[in-house]
Amino acid sequence: MFVLELTYTAPLDRVDAALQDHVAWLERGYDAGHFIASGRKNPRDGGVIIATGTDRATMEKLTAEDPFVRAGVCTYRITEFVATKTAPALAEYREQLPS
Repeated sequence: MFVLELTYTAPLDRVDAALQDHVAWLERGYDAGHFIASGRKNPRDGGVIIATGTDRATMEKLTAEDPFVRAGVCTYRITEFVATKTAPALAEYREQLPS
């Protein structure tokens, strides 16, 4: 599992100009089963996406396709973790530690 942390690198008016395309990109990610949660950070200096995926290279490719990245208004920090414990509603995302 991955935490994708966006940090804005441009003023909010430039972020907002790319927001509609970013939201459409998010919807495609949800439809494809990549994302399970997302939202703005507070204060509004970026956002966070919780993503499922098998490898970091896939997440790097996916984030590079974000319209925010293409517009040059954010950068991503990608953190991989092993979700060994979840709320019952997220049980399908539980993972085993590598042996």
